[in-house]
Amino acid sequence: MEKLRVGVVGCGSIAQHRHLPEYKANKNVELVAVCDINEERAKEVAEKFGAFAYTSYEELLNSGLVDAVSVCTPNYLHAPISIAALEAGIHVLCEKPMATSKQEAEAMIAAADKSGKKLMIAHNQRFVPSHEKARQLIASGEVGKIYSFRTAFGHGGPEGWSVEGKDGWFFQKEKAFVGAMGDLGVHKTDLLRYVLGEEIVEVGSFVETSAKDFADVDDNAVCVLKTESGIIGTLAASWAYVSKEDNSTIIYGEKAILRLEDDPVHSLVVQYANGEVVKYELGKIQSNEEGGQQNSHVIEKFVDTVLHDQEPPVPGVEGMKSLEVILAALESNETKQIVRVTKR
Repeated sequence: MEKLRVGVVGCGSIAQHRHLPEYKANKNVELVAVCDINEERAKEVAEKFGAFAYTSYEELLNSGLVDAVSVCTPNYLHAPISIAALEAGIHVLCEKPMATSKQEAEAMIAAADKSGKKLMIAHNQRFVPSHEKARQLIASGEVGKIYSFRTAFGHGGPEGWSVEGKDGWFFQKEKAFVGAMGDLGVHKTDLLRYVLGEEIVEVGSFVETSAKDFADVDDNAVCVLKTESGIIGTLAASWAYVSKEDNSTIIYGEKAILRLEDDPVHSLVVQYANGEVVKYELGKIQSNEEGGQQNSHVIEKFVDTVLHDQEPPVPGVEGMKSLEVILAALESNETKQIVRVTKR
């Protein structure tokens, strides 16, 4: 098997903590190049990982050195760089949210279809063992009919771990497009769609900027979601959880309650209607907290997808469906109406 030659565009925290180390650890990958508009950062990261440094993504894409790239840039650049890479015949792993509009997402999908190259979106929550197990339990009928859910993703905010702190693009609307909802909320919409095996069809939301006086993007959001079969629940995304990170999901079914990432030791707790409780120790969820940083499985699955010419586990269409829920939440907050998610 030939090695996949990879480049990483954008050398911020997600690249330095996830993409670069996981590519470096993958025996089927040759990490060839990195790119960042900050030349000093690009050179420093390149030296650390034994790669060539670029400050222009166009130069990197036209170098002929890479077969695949990770796009780890600010959100507003996800679509243009991904499309340019696909048009250059290069496979793409794009960070979430995949784009800043449905039109951009559609253009990315079209570019992948036309080029015949892979487009995968880095929704790592699908690969968390407790989430995979919960999906299996629900699909098998073990939990019975699902009635409701609540999910949350919150921490103290990206300023604590992003390379530029408070001055970073996360807090600038023209670069980020959306704040906690795009950083954290889109993970949870993707997770709910995956675990429940249903599309979200209606959204109501309150989206606020209340915790970060230096930001012009949202930092607290609460949404009410309804699926196609009528399951209703809440999603909270926040950059204002000042103590411990919360990344939990609780699903209320006819025969059992599933508690995912809600217990510090047992990543999945199943409380059955008959009083029986089953506790699973399936390993920690990936986290920015000390000790929580493990293999996200995103990189290895992307590499396998390309090398074995498989369908990506999170293709562009899936990324777009999860993005559309976020777009509907933003529209709901603006209009103060319940918004229907676009039917495809």
